[in-house]
Amino acid sequence: MASLRRAWLRLSFALALRALRHPRVAADLLGVAWRFRSRRWWARPPFLPLPDAEYLRWRMHTAYGDHDAVPPAEDVVRYAKWAMRDAGR
Repeated sequence: MASLRRAWLRLSFALALRALRHPRVAADLLGVAWRFRSRRWWARPPFLPLPDAEYLRWRMHTAYGDHDAVPPAEDVVRYAKWAMRDAGR
C-alpha cells in the first residue's frame, strides 16, 4: 500500500512539474481534477475536492485492467487535453 501511495505521489509531482512548464496543461489538469472530485467533498475530511477512491479504482481497472494501476503522466496529460477540448474549451 505504501508503494502505491508513493507511485501516486510521483505521478502528482510529475504532473505538477508539467503544469508549471505549460500553463495550458495546468488548466486542463485542473479542469479534469474538478470533474473527478467526489460529490459533497466539502462535507467530509480532508475537505478537499479529491476523487472518490472507489471511482478512481474503477477508472484504473477500465483503462489498465488493474484496480491498483497508476497511469503514466503522459496518459493523464493526453486525457486532460482531450477532455477539456471535448468540453468546448
